[in-house]
Amino acid sequence: MMEESLELYKDVFPFTDVPRIVLNGLTNVGDLDHISKIYITDTTLRDGQQGWRNLTYDESIKIYELLVELGGDGVITTCEVFLYTEKDRRIARTLMNFGFRYPKVIGWIRASREDLRLVFNAGLDETIILTSISDYHIYYKLGLTRESAFRKYLSVVEEALSRGVAVKCALEDVTRASLSRNVIPFVRELMRLREKYSIPVRIKLSDTLGLGLPYPEVPPPRGIPALVRALISEGFPGEDIEFHGHNDFGLVVANHLAAWIYGAGGSNCTLLGIGERSGNCPLEVMLIHYLGLRRDRRVVLKPLRRVINLFKELGFNIPEFQPILGSNAFRTKAGIHIDGLIKNPEVYLPYDPEALLGIPYTIAITPYSGRSAIAYWINAYFGLSSDEALTKDDPRVDAIYNEIQKIFLESNKNVLNDEDMLVLVKKYVPELIRRLD
Repeated sequence: MMEESLELYKDVFPFTDVPRIVLNGLTNVGDLDHISKIYITDTTLRDGQQGWRNLTYDESIKIYELLVELGGDGVITTCEVFLYTEKDRRIARTLMNFGFRYPKVIGWIRASREDLRLVFNAGLDETIILTSISDYHIYYKLGLTRESAFRKYLSVVEEALSRGVAVKCALEDVTRASLSRNVIPFVRELMRLREKYSIPVRIKLSDTLGLGLPYPEVPPPRGIPALVRALISEGFPGEDIEFHGHNDFGLVVANHLAAWIYGAGGSNCTLLGIGERSGNCPLEVMLIHYLGLRRDRRVVLKPLRRVINLFKELGFNIPEFQPILGSNAFRTKAGIHIDGLIKNPEVYLPYDPEALLGIPYTIAITPYSGRSAIAYWINAYFGLSSDEALTKDDPRVDAIYNEIQKIFLESNKNVLNDEDMLVLVKKYVPELIRRLD
């Protein structure tokens, strides 16, 4: 086949960069200029530890330092922190004293004057205020009416603004809240206060139970595109709308992408998606999609490899099949896949993980790995040049393959590790072992 007849969509799949997300033919989105204003916010030190385990002072500092490296100059704009304990307040002070502009350290409080005093005392100039918005929360959790709940929320918001503190209202459980009776009336009041004080008032759409759906055909309360567009049509700036999803139904990344595409500026995430119940949106995944939407060179991906090491140190068990950071994310087992990788790595890799992330792609030897996989493992492990490389037709590779099949038949092994493979190489290709001495 002549090269000019190939259709490889290199403008979309460059391999040396993340795949591009092309937006075209969308309805009710305008000219898509808002994509130039999207950003990520972090809640690892808030919702992340709340849903996983209490993080120590030192652990929190290490996480923040990684966020600084990953976020570039304003890609990860804020980092939420608690203020309730002396440890929380010490963390906030330390992070502020670092002097980094991004991620900006902001508070997270309930809608109470007592909590607001914590923000004032910490010297923060921005905070999230929890403003539960669904009737489930207002009536059953808080024991209030809509009117009394909104009055309570707005009094705290106004006091913060009157003291020069910017506010982001977290509309908790928004995907079970009436748009016409709850969400829009409250947001209109926030817009009034925003105009009165000329201080930023933002909103966080909190899909607390992961009920959101990413399809524009789905109406509120569950339809994320429709919800975002409804607020924008009310005059609320899209860049000041942030989406915070949970993964109860496995759609958290899709919902975060839909929020971005349909006009929301912010994507509120945690590293590795840690958080309540099924977790939050993985920040590292949204960084990849951010680059897919915007070729923004402020983003640095290689520190993600240190995220793996740090969370392992913290005792977090990263699922093997976790996208991007799981041990199997760039590891191939099937023989036919490995045969394709040998011929051209682009066949079975969406991008070059070693170039972008500093994470090499690897193979594992299983009962379904063929001779190509064995040859590939040997060549890669010993760093054999193209002139030295073994092929799948080499009789020594065939002998190792036959013995591997016998091992899997007679034992309970599911995969052979490097040590297992070295024993076989020593038996059938001993000259390679001598090269290691």
